[in-house]
Amino acid sequence: MAVNIEAYDNINGELQSKNVQLVAVSKTKPVEDIKTLYDAGQRDFGENYVQEITEKQPALPADIHWHFIGHLQSNKVKYIAPFVYLIHGVDSLKLLQEINKQAAKNNRIIDCLLQIYIAQEESKFGLDENELQEIIANLSTLTNVRVTGLMGMASFSDDLSKVRNELHNLKTIFDKLKSQNLPANCQPSILSMGMSGDYQIAIEEGSTMVRIGSLLFGARK
Repeated sequence: MAVNIEAYDNINGELQSKNVQLVAVSKTKPVEDIKTLYDAGQRDFGENYVQEITEKQPALPADIHWHFIGHLQSNKVKYIAPFVYLIHGVDSLKLLQEINKQAAKNNRIIDCLLQIYIAQEESKFGLDENELQEIIANLSTLTNVRVTGLMGMASFSDDLSKVRNELHNLKTIFDKLKSQNLPANCQPSILSMGMSGDYQIAIEEGSTMVRIGSLLFGARK
């Protein structure tokens, strides 16, 4: 299926009216599809794989904001550090230290979201609240990263009350973080939660950024 511009316009209009940012998840989709959505006005695109994002980035307009939304391995950070706009899934202090190191090499400050584990699924990554606090305690030493918020993924479940509960818990952690005395490079304004299947619930629970792929680009093969 080609890019669904009508769905894009509808979803984007809905999100703009609620002051929620759209990240179009373009993983496994060709450059032409991304360009189609770019021409319709979209600037924020999310990719899951380092090899894919590094191949697409030079082939597309320079003003695209590239979001890395997959599970990032420390040894791959160097490949995206020159251009990545926002790294969503920071799930360890070790990874954040490596992002800081590579950002310094590129004379940049890289914005990051800390991924919180909220789903009752073994396959999900993320920090618990103690690990979150450990990162915050070490953040002032990492001068080339800026934590701009939190990210989380709810369970893939038909039980919508369970999904809502998980998203609600993440919003609670986010609010608690914002109320703390934080280092200068922790400025939590983004709560990235909600995907094609649950973004409306996520917005109701306080999301400021949603990651939508299949509704815009069609199902992945």
